[in-house]
Amino acid sequence: MVTSVKSKSPGRVLSVASECAPLVKTGGLADVVGALPMGLADKGWQLRTLLPAYPGLVDRLKSPKCLWVSKKLFGGPAQVLAGKTAKADGGLDVLLLDAPHLFNRAGSIYLGPDGKDWPDNPQRFAALSWVAKEIAKNGLSDGWRPDVLHAHDWQAGLAPAYLKYAGIDNVASLITIHNIAFQGLAPANMIKKLQLPRSQFVRDGYEYWGKISSLKAALFSADAISTVSPTYARELIDPEFGMGLEGVIQFRQDRLYGILNGVDVKTWNSKTDPEVRFPYGARNIEVKDKNTEALEKEFKLKKGTGPLFAIISRLTHQKGLDLVLEALPTLLERGGRLIVLGSGDAKLEAAFVKAAKDNPGRVSVNIGYDEAQSHRIYAGADVIVVPSRFEPCGLTQLYALRYGTLPLVARTGGLADTVIDANDAAIKAGVATGVQFAPVTTDALQHGIRRICDLFADRVLWQKLQRRAMAQPVGWGPSAQSYSSLYRSLIK
Repeated sequence: MVTSVKSKSPGRVLSVASECAPLVKTGGLADVVGALPMGLADKGWQLRTLLPAYPGLVDRLKSPKCLWVSKKLFGGPAQVLAGKTAKADGGLDVLLLDAPHLFNRAGSIYLGPDGKDWPDNPQRFAALSWVAKEIAKNGLSDGWRPDVLHAHDWQAGLAPAYLKYAGIDNVASLITIHNIAFQGLAPANMIKKLQLPRSQFVRDGYEYWGKISSLKAALFSADAISTVSPTYARELIDPEFGMGLEGVIQFRQDRLYGILNGVDVKTWNSKTDPEVRFPYGARNIEVKDKNTEALEKEFKLKKGTGPLFAIISRLTHQKGLDLVLEALPTLLERGGRLIVLGSGDAKLEAAFVKAAKDNPGRVSVNIGYDEAQSHRIYAGADVIVVPSRFEPCGLTQLYALRYGTLPLVARTGGLADTVIDANDAAIKAGVATGVQFAPVTTDALQHGIRRICDLFADRVLWQKLQRRAMAQPVGWGPSAQSYSSLYRSLIK
């Protein structure tokens, strides 16, 4: 828990990231980066978000102004354009790093046409970090200079490092780990290209098994480290979850903070969501059944005696979705049906498509992603399944809680922090909001499926659980307060 520190005026924050919703998004990182400014504005902070100027982004700024220029930034000219986005784009105060030689590319922001990482990703995001350092050091031409530099994940990991290597000690730095599995590795022969001091290519610097790690550089350089849930912060000191960096986390755990993510409760609202065919709330939860019927028609599913289960996820090993395939017979035996929306590993995609072909009317799969459809699934499904092997925070279960769709989750990371298991004690106390299972195995998941089917069979109890889930506080209020307190402590 971050302790509040009194201050007359909060200050300025430069948030640095590779993506930000709703401007550009590939995952939960973007949602957090996009939601943070609004949460902190209520606390009085001036926050600007520095992003790469991917194609089309400059056009989404109102009257952009050039506030920084470089003739040669990592191989080409660059400028920083400042402006606000429209209300529909969140009304964000954005700084765009316009460097065409690095970011003016069609397709994925991280991947080339061949589906592999852009070969110059190390230089691309080192440039983003370098510019963040320059803004922290000298400010922008409009006189704005941050008190805190807040870097997100490996893409911005070199920002705190460049700050420290330049000897800048009057701007505090924070690195937030959204997923430690991605560490920003580059070959050692790029030290000069990335403008890193060779003296820091050591164990207590940015060296990682003979390679450069931008995330490790941040872990050693930043004034503080945060993760996106308290449980994940504790897990990271364990080799099972630390991904080879657990020793660094242990060394710096006195500066480690776990701050749970939140969601935009205005957007995710079953009463006002335009994608919800039959709006409902906790007081008329029975209306949710109409959305279930509509969803069954949309996905061509038959009626069942058990719950309608749903998965909205990247199809990867981390997400534990191979276990769902193994546990599918149990789910179907109990009268359940399954909807899958997502993409990822080709083998998992093929396996779920086959499962749908083998079980027509009981399993339906949409390979890809459809934001509008995801809202309809949250509104119509009975259960959201999140069997992740590790999950720093997770937003899927938070969205599900808002719609009275009970989460069935692995007991790990943010899933453990946000879903209260429906054991006997929690049910009697009236606090249960879903079902947890552990360990992350097929047997444990099957047991979880049986438990949630038993709960579903008691309709009075099920609706009580739904109402409790919808009352669970999942907004940004507490999270923003924790970040505000942490920023204050860093400035002090």
